[in-house]
Amino acid sequence: MFLAFLNPQGNFDPQDRYWVRHPDFGGQLVYVKQVALALGRMGHRVDILTRRIRDPQWPGLDSPLDGYPGAPNVRIVRISAGPDGFLPKEELWPHIGPEWAPGILDFYRREGCFPAAFTTHYGDGGLAGVLIAAETGIPFTFTAHSLGAQKMDGLGATLENLPELDARYHFARRLAAERLSMNRSAVNIVSTRQERIQQYGHRAYRGAVDVHDDCRFAIIPPGVDTAVFDPGARATDEEAIHRRVLAALERDIREDRRHLPCIVASSRLEPKKNHLGLVLAFAESPALRERANLLLVTAHLEDPLRREEEGTPAEREILAHIRQVVRDYDLWGEVSTVALAGQSALAAAYRLLARRCSVFALTAWYEPFGLAPLEAAATGLPVVATQNGGPAEIWQEDGEEYGILVDPADPADIARGLLQPLESPQAWEEFARRGRERVLARYTWERTAEGYLNVVRRVLEGDFFRPSEPPLSIHPYFRDPRPENDVSLEELREWYLGSESET
Repeated sequence: MFLAFLNPQGNFDPQDRYWVRHPDFGGQLVYVKQVALALGRMGHRVDILTRRIRDPQWPGLDSPLDGYPGAPNVRIVRISAGPDGFLPKEELWPHIGPEWAPGILDFYRREGCFPAAFTTHYGDGGLAGVLIAAETGIPFTFTAHSLGAQKMDGLGATLENLPELDARYHFARRLAAERLSMNRSAVNIVSTRQERIQQYGHRAYRGAVDVHDDCRFAIIPPGVDTAVFDPGARATDEEAIHRRVLAALERDIREDRRHLPCIVASSRLEPKKNHLGLVLAFAESPALRERANLLLVTAHLEDPLRREEEGTPAEREILAHIRQVVRDYDLWGEVSTVALAGQSALAAAYRLLARRCSVFALTAWYEPFGLAPLEAAATGLPVVATQNGGPAEIWQEDGEEYGILVDPADPADIARGLLQPLESPQAWEEFARRGRERVLARYTWERTAEGYLNVVRRVLEGDFFRPSEPPLSIHPYFRDPRPENDVSLEELREWYLGSESET
């Protein structure tokens, strides 16, 4: 089968050089790459269609065609849209309809062969799928990864601040594109049932898709690259990564505590990840402080607890709060940070930390899915994760416990969960074993790829996946992005606030 993935946020390259350099370059790109490679290994032909970037600050993203070493069935196809340089995803909307989607059509017309189906990712990829399907009739699936309404909720959107938020994030365009994508897709792909009901069921998407219609949704969880995240694997720079982690611990942790295991957290420094809740849980639990140190993986930040100038303004604000807790509770000598970039580096660090009987923690306020804990579990670390969102379906099922769920709003409950695998070597071994077995049984990229294939086959066979009738109209802005055609603030208010906008 010939499939194509639509992902305009253009950072696919053979070396994966920039995955931690920008918020747009995160888990979504890992997801697309890994599913595409898994399909390629199965013998299917796959194109990853993305935006061509010709920018000296982002070299290596300018070739029209590229690929991954050892993956002859997978191509990276870069289609120009807008200016040559890098654009954040919020600035891509005007270029999808007039340039990127037509560029894809021209590319396949020149080749003389179109894919059997498209899989689209994020609202901008979904929008391209809508426009291409309208021209060709080729069906597409829609995987949102994250939806704009949830981000608006997190930012505290109100009638009063909606104009300011829209000016910065272009939520009106994003919600219009998401509504179109979920309405016109052959099937909406979600990671968990909770994502389907809670996210697609948000009032902002009413009238676009019926979350109770099983014909419109398929649950296909993401996977883990078990060639990388495995206790027996070895990165090319394995020892160098181990030395980096040990050097950070030696720099930050008192000598009499360096033998202790670590509670390790590895996620972007964002308010929703609730690093502060984890630090407070550690600070307020004498039992936890007695048994472990706290280690925060901080991507590109070398020593942010001491170097206050490091990081973006948003990162510095989070770090300032953490620093204050460290001072208030006298945690110096018990808390460390380490800069690690890329999957292989994380996996190497997890292997070292697993040998010390450490524990992985994700205490986010809400986590739509939670791939990072699965990667940690695959490498041998027990997992303690938020009970809010996807982790509730991943780590507990039918009375079986594969990881430990905690309330992110309750530091005492976080501490309780973290202490469980630290109670004894036997407890640690049991949680580590269960977590890894869970990943291997349910959450590999091969399983994800098989899920996509099954869905696409059913779509092509005309089974029961079909867009809602009648479909939503394509907004004029997406065909002709002049200011007078823009998605209005009134439309955004109606979608997001409904009748509240009238009061």
